[in-house]
Amino acid sequence: MNPIELVRFAMGAITAHPMRSVLTSLGVVIGVAAVIMMTSIGVGAQQRVEQALSSLGTNMLVVRSGAARGAGGGFVRGAGGSGNTLTAKDAEAIRELDGVRAVSPSVNGNAQLVYNGANWSSRVEGVTPDYLIARDLEIADGQMFDEAAADSGKKVAVLGQTVVTELFGEGASPVGQRIRVGPIPFTVIGVLSPKGQSGFQDQDDIVVVPLDAARSRIIGRGVSGDQVNQIYVKAEDEDALYQLEQDTTALLRERHRIQVGADDDFNVQNLTSIQEAAQSSTQTFTILLAAVAGVSLVVGGVGIMNIMLVSVTERTREIGLRMAIGARRSDVLTQFALESVALSLLGGLIGLLIGVTGGLLMSHFGDWPAVIPAWAAPLAIGFSTFVGVVFGAYPAWRAAQLDPIEALRRE
Repeated sequence: MNPIELVRFAMGAITAHPMRSVLTSLGVVIGVAAVIMMTSIGVGAQQRVEQALSSLGTNMLVVRSGAARGAGGGFVRGAGGSGNTLTAKDAEAIRELDGVRAVSPSVNGNAQLVYNGANWSSRVEGVTPDYLIARDLEIADGQMFDEAAADSGKKVAVLGQTVVTELFGEGASPVGQRIRVGPIPFTVIGVLSPKGQSGFQDQDDIVVVPLDAARSRIIGRGVSGDQVNQIYVKAEDEDALYQLEQDTTALLRERHRIQVGADDDFNVQNLTSIQEAAQSSTQTFTILLAAVAGVSLVVGGVGIMNIMLVSVTERTREIGLRMAIGARRSDVLTQFALESVALSLLGGLIGLLIGVTGGLLMSHFGDWPAVIPAWAAPLAIGFSTFVGVVFGAYPAWRAAQLDPIEALRRE
């Protein structure tokens, strides 16, 4: 039989029962739409995690104090930063290691900010000028303080965008203005470019001041001498990062005279390793979501097989008549297979449209990045076609195996 005739017969059988055809395809519609939307959510989550971690800085190590010395002379393990065992001299020693691009020791705390009657509580971080390089930060307005300003004890500050908005108003330029950080007046010399949220922390809600000024005039409590809370270490490139992590650990163990087998009194965090672990977790999460949604595709396929079997029973006399006037078993097999694939493919196309629309709506109303992967459309079409072929094979085979004489006897 002519292939065009087979297609025409198959489409005629589908359009003859439009409501049944729509309901048969509904399972595939729901399945494909669910897979597209769940994949969009998972990939969007992965993108958001990557953005949050990359905003902290790339190719960077963060060295934090990891223990405090107990009264008995031994080390008592504590959370990162619980005891200030790091010093500015440690940072200078790290700077001499191979593969280091920038190093910035840091002390941090919170302080009340006041400007012309406006009050705002913010995070204050005392750093060196290399802080910008280490954290991949840029100046949006004004400038960063230099080594000379830091060494001379100038009371200057660089503000994050959130602080500028809260103290001066949206779009204002605070450069040259004087604010009070705690009890001490500081002159604003620059504004940082926005970095956005990282987890629950607003990275733009920050005041950056010279290390010595923060340690002696603002934070003070908890640090003494040249102690620091943490050290930011920027590697030349990603290839040098893992070796630098090992070298930094070995150097600090030597400087802190830590015996072999004893616990470190510091904690070296490799942000690239954290990012890789987060990516792996979100990828697993995406696959799990897609797999759960894919179950509905199987249910849709079972629905198609069930309806096609009913159709074979209903059209037994039609099949017998067609075979009696010359239709081959292969023609009958092909027609029923085409009907199954057409129903599944139609459901896949509608499901793809609903899934993409749903993903965009979630992005618009849910403040969630809409990421529709490039492979979504081919996957939806390919998998729905596969479902039609697999679950339509048995009904088509049943139809092709009917004996035309027995079929014509059926009522």
